[in-house]
Amino acid sequence: MSVAIENFIKAIYNNDSHDIKDTKPGNIAKQLGISSAAATDMAKKLATKDLLHYEKYQALQLTDKGTKMALNVVRKHRLWEAFLFKMFDMSLHDIHREAELLEHQTSDFLADKISEYLGHPKFDPHGDPIPNSNGEITTEDHSIALADANEGQTYVISRLMSDNKEFFEFCALNDIKYRNTLVVSKQFTTNKMTQITIGTNTIVLNQDFTKIIYVDEK
Repeated sequence: MSVAIENFIKAIYNNDSHDIKDTKPGNIAKQLGISSAAATDMAKKLATKDLLHYEKYQALQLTDKGTKMALNVVRKHRLWEAFLFKMFDMSLHDIHREAELLEHQTSDFLADKISEYLGHPKFDPHGDPIPNSNGEITTEDHSIALADANEGQTYVISRLMSDNKEFFEFCALNDIKYRNTLVVSKQFTTNKMTQITIGTNTIVLNQDFTKIIYVDEK
């Protein structure tokens, strides 16, 4: 399959599996930087290949075949992120950017070798689960968005759900990293802000951040 098709299928899968849940062609078009008309044409084309279900004005839904393809691409992407992070200590933004390129050029054989070398990791450095070679995610996710966390509770950072460079730069400066511990000091519900203590730092985050930082109770 072409890079364009793989990216389209992956975008639908990611949106559906995250809190976004908006898989209409217009939203997928914005994410991929293409026109709505091009996204609609692609959706119709992929429907004929039994990769997704298409109905006018409705959200796109992957078929079992489409989901399997998406998980295969996601697996390669996240394995490359884990490999690049381990080998070169690259930033979370840089590993994402490079994995976007490498995922499309990686055979199943090489993906299996990378997984074996890394000890078959269950998660990538962002905290996202890595599908196994059968296209299955075998881990359970009980995490919640930081925006929904309780005051006074201690949590472990479980996922950083972004690909934005400035977000990751901010996280690096403030020790907001996968598996680090934080305490929710205060939830400012009216202003939709959250005060956290992480290490020796106390910082206040707005909802742009607290909706994409996920945590597990410690």
